[in-house]
Amino acid sequence: MTHNVSERGFFGEFGGAYVPEMLYPNVRELQQQYRDIIESDEFSREFEQLLADFAGRPTPLFSAEKLSRRFGCEILLKREDLLHTGAHKINNTIGQILLAKRLGRSRIIAETGAGQHGVATATVCALMGLPCVVYMGELDMKRQALNVARMKLLGAEVRGVSSGSKTLKDATNEAMRDWIANPKDTHYIIGSVVGPHPFPDMVARFQSVISAELKEQCLERGAKKPSYIIACVGGGSNAMGAFYHFADDPAVRLIGVEAAGCGLTSGRSAATTALGRSGILHGSRTLFMQTDDGQVEEAHSISAGLDYPGIGPQHAYFHVTGRVLYVSVTDEEALRGAKLLAREQGIIPALESAHAVAYLEKREWRPDDRVVVVISGRGDKDMTTYIDAYGEAIAHEI
Repeated sequence: MTHNVSERGFFGEFGGAYVPEMLYPNVRELQQQYRDIIESDEFSREFEQLLADFAGRPTPLFSAEKLSRRFGCEILLKREDLLHTGAHKINNTIGQILLAKRLGRSRIIAETGAGQHGVATATVCALMGLPCVVYMGELDMKRQALNVARMKLLGAEVRGVSSGSKTLKDATNEAMRDWIANPKDTHYIIGSVVGPHPFPDMVARFQSVISAELKEQCLERGAKKPSYIIACVGGGSNAMGAFYHFADDPAVRLIGVEAAGCGLTSGRSAATTALGRSGILHGSRTLFMQTDDGQVEEAHSISAGLDYPGIGPQHAYFHVTGRVLYVSVTDEEALRGAKLLAREQGIIPALESAHAVAYLEKREWRPDDRVVVVISGRGDKDMTTYIDAYGEAIAHEI
């Protein structure tokens, strides 16, 4: 299958494991054992039971009738926002905490941007009785204060990061440093399809439950495949989960929506495929935004979860091969997308998901198109941003 990772951890020219010597034994152990562990019957039973009984899977595939009439095609929403903790992130953290326990790790660390991965990690650590440290940029801690409070209530230690842009990239840097300093007892639950092999492949496998369900749910609705699947892309785990089981079916067109921020030419963007070049970022070769001398360029998005200068190596591969169409949506367009979904369908999405919704406005659809939009998270965490953006009008309504 075209999306399978190579033995050395590459998707075409992208991927691999570029890690400090101190981390090599941990990464090597993961590479050697993760497939055997997660493909075992015992692991599969426990993983699937927790996805059902704890996380709340399967998630609905909702027929958005008002949006369908508006855009002149069939629009379906994959409701990952209805999962426990409010986003798709719980799929991955359940899988990784079960893996960590089988590897004998006694301490968990994570990075987070929008806070949803941090909350999901804190949640499974509370469930399994393991200590948890979450790294989060100070800017993100301010704009995602609700999720910071949730993590702390769940018992996690949240460590603010003041370096760089004080966002997701910097939180990832600090989590990597922690792992380097504590390689023997610590497992790093990476939150997206990024990092050194085997993380991109492993996270994609845990998130692939999204597309596995989607296939079955579409069959239940008249055996018609999706014409398009649209998902937002920062690092890219919800998109990869939604694309995974359709990657080798050219009849299903896949669209990843990145954050254009203030515009592609503004100098304040996070649209990696449009602006990035190949290089090594956070342990793998991928595409990321760089200065002329190869330093990581600061990203910007109104959405904390998309405020990342790179993408996962599998997404980089899908971009250069043309399997996935990567597009971008500005901050303003994403805000309009959020308001559209709220007013038309009674669903307040996360700002990340609002980027995917906003793309519906940017092309013409045919009457026979079946368009699936992944609603990767709910918008509770972004209400302060929404109120700030819409000012007195929405505040007065509320």
